Amino acid sequence: MSDVRHVLVLPDRDAAEEVAQELVDRFGTAEEPQLVRDALAGEDDAEDAQWLVVVEDPERRFDSAALDALAAEHEGWLEAP
Repeated sequence: MSDVRHVLVLPDRDAAEEVAQELVDRFGTAEEPQLVRDALAGEDDAEDAQWLVVVEDPERRFDSAALDALAAEHEGWLEAP
C-alpha cells in the first residue's frame, strides 16, 4: 500500500492551526498534522504566505470531500493530488 498525503491550503497561520486541531478532534488523525509556510512566488513580505496543513493518510481513511469542506470552512481548499 502506498502512502497518501493530503495537503490543505489555508490563507494564514491561524486558520492552519485551527484546521490542524480540527483534524485531530474530528478525524482522529494518528499523527499530528504538519504546518508548513508556503511563501507566494515573488512576495518578499512574510505576511503574504499561504499555510499548508499536511496530513499523512497511509490507511486511506480520510474522505477528500470532507477534508476539502473543512478547509473551505476556513477559506482554504484541499490541494489536488
